[in-house]
Amino acid sequence: MTIFTGTAGFSYQDWKGTFYPPGTRDREMLEEYARNFPVVEINSTYYAVPKPEMFLSMARRTPPEFVFNVKAYREMTHERGRVEAFDEFRKAVRPLVDHGKLGCVLLQFPWAFKNSGESTRYLKQSAARMEGLDTVVEFRHASWQTEGTFEHLRSLGLGYCCVDEPRLEGLMSPLAVVTSPTGYVRFHGRNAENWWGDDRPAWQRYDYLYDEKELSEWLPGIEEMSDKADRVYVIFNNRYKGQAPANARQFERMLRAELGEAAVREGYDPGGGSLFE
Repeated sequence: MTIFTGTAGFSYQDWKGTFYPPGTRDREMLEEYARNFPVVEINSTYYAVPKPEMFLSMARRTPPEFVFNVKAYREMTHERGRVEAFDEFRKAVRPLVDHGKLGCVLLQFPWAFKNSGESTRYLKQSAARMEGLDTVVEFRHASWQTEGTFEHLRSLGLGYCCVDEPRLEGLMSPLAVVTSPTGYVRFHGRNAENWWGDDRPAWQRYDYLYDEKELSEWLPGIEEMSDKADRVYVIFNNRYKGQAPANARQFERMLRAELGEAAVREGYDPGGGSLFE
C-alpha cells in the first residue's frame, strides 16, 4: 500500500507567497506543485469537460510517478440528464490513462442526492459507464452512511470517499471505510458557521486550518485503510490562502512519523530527489 497526500486544485492566486514562492508565474504552478506532492485532485472538470490536449500537456509537464485524480463533470453527478457526458469525460482523461497518470475519478454527488432506490440504480448505471476507470464516490447526505451502501459500492467496484467536514445534522460522519482497492479521504474543513448558504462565496465554506489534534484523529483510521487498500489518497480541500498545502504537508509528516517513511509517497524535484529529504 502507498499513501498519497495532496490538495484539491493547485492554481490559486492566493497560494503565491504562502505555498508558491513570490513571483511564481501561473504556467509554473503545476511543476512547482509536483515538486512538493505526488498527487493533485483536479476540480475544474466539474464545471466543464476540457479538451484532451489539456491533460496531455499536464501529463507531459509532471514527473513519471505523479498522478491526477479528476472530479467528474456536473452532468454526471448533479444534473444527471445526459448519458453522453460520460463518454465526453472519458475522452478528456484518455491522455492521463495513456501516460499511466490517472489515479482515479471522483464522482461527488450533491446533498440533495439521497439514498433511494432511484439513486442506487443510478450508481449502478454510473459504475457501468465508468468501467475500466478507477472510480470513487463521495456522498454529501448522511442517509448514505450505512453498511448497505458500503456493500453496494463493493459489489459495483466503486470506492467510498471518506470525508472530514463540519459536524452538522444531515452531513456525513468521519468514518474510515474502504470498499475498493482505492481508499480516499477528503478534508473539507470544519467551518460550520459558513457551510450552508448559496449566497456565500465558495471560499468561505473551505476557509479552515486544521490543528494537529484534529488531524491526529484520522491517523488510526488511515492506518486501517492502508492495510485494506492498495493505495490511499488524502486530499485537502480547505484551499483558502494556502491552508490546504500547509495541512497536507503537516499531515504527511505525521503519517511518516506514525507509519514509516516507506508508507507515504513523496513529492519530486527535477533532480530525482524529494523535497522532504
